[in-house]
Amino acid sequence: MTYDLIIVGGGIQGVATAYELAKRGAGKILLLEKTILTGGSTGSCAAGIRAQFGSEFNVRLMARSLEIFEHMDEELGYSKEYLELWQGGYLVLAYSDKEFEGLKRNAEVQHRFGLDTVILSPEEVQKEFPRVNVDGVVGATYHGRDGHADPFRVTFAYADAARKLGVDIREWTPVSEILVENGKVRGVKLEDGSKIFADRVLVSAGAWTTALLKTAGVDLPLWGEKHEILITEPWERVLGPMVISFSRGFYIQQRPHGSFIMGLPPVDPEHWYEPEEFDFSSSMDFLMRMTKEATHVLPFLRGVNVVRQWAGLYEMTPDHHHAIGPVDEVEGLWVAAGGSGHGFMFGPAMAEQLSKWMTGNPMDIDLAPLAPGRFKKGVLVVEPAVVG
Repeated sequence: MTYDLIIVGGGIQGVATAYELAKRGAGKILLLEKTILTGGSTGSCAAGIRAQFGSEFNVRLMARSLEIFEHMDEELGYSKEYLELWQGGYLVLAYSDKEFEGLKRNAEVQHRFGLDTVILSPEEVQKEFPRVNVDGVVGATYHGRDGHADPFRVTFAYADAARKLGVDIREWTPVSEILVENGKVRGVKLEDGSKIFADRVLVSAGAWTTALLKTAGVDLPLWGEKHEILITEPWERVLGPMVISFSRGFYIQQRPHGSFIMGLPPVDPEHWYEPEEFDFSSSMDFLMRMTKEATHVLPFLRGVNVVRQWAGLYEMTPDHHHAIGPVDEVEGLWVAAGGSGHGFMFGPAMAEQLSKWMTGNPMDIDLAPLAPGRFKKGVLVVEPAVVG
């Protein structure tokens, strides 16, 4: 069987890109997912959405992503209530003068692109968000359009829209090899031994991307890094924004139905390149560190019960930015991975711009700086506003 394009990976990036490509008439498209849609990093993420980045590139991308999320009900035909789009804002806390100065510089960039980020003193934080403990806080920034959406429902909505445009989506169809002949991609080989042919293949398989690209003779510095999350029982609604700190690494948000979801980066992160190494176990260390941090920032959480804890993989690159674009070594082979913990929030804008790139249309935001070949050239993309 032959297609114009095969996409490997059924997370937000792969599915949204399939939709955007179909919308632009990219031909006969097949999307393959080894388990179920959202079965990888998308389904285990906290699904925050924020435009509070520090580089012009990321602020522009996230400003566009916010617009897409805000109009997703019109685009995909599912209500904001169904998608659980909640724009309670992000409150970014600074615990040193240096960190606060950095947040203020970031806010200046955000203002240039039309974002109304507010700079707050500790007293203003206390007044606006009285449940937040400001001990040790030097200052903060807040952007009210930031927020959260349900990663499952958003991805499923994209999948439904893609299917209506003719995209063939197959779950439980693991790919074992990228087929290459004379320097050109030919298609993919499945784990059952069957082959599907296409002139172009887009690998968007999260932390599994590295292993798949190796079968095509491509070495991409992308690895899996375990991050853990916990969620509490539902509680009365008392917290609007996602509360985060770049220096301390935490993020805490109250979901629309009342539960609190939160996470912290690992103390000593391990780098896993092979799927056999991936570890999805939960740890007592994370639970103790997270509850200590959370009850310091939000003291009222001492009376709230934890109901579930899980682990997922950040797909990391050396500069914590996506690897997205054509692969130099193999004609017709593309990659879209390496979200480094920000894949869900960037997903809609990345999919839109990547689809334009792949169909020869001008991009509104040039993704070329994120092309995977930059790592061999020693060119890294810098972003000051990252958690962990």
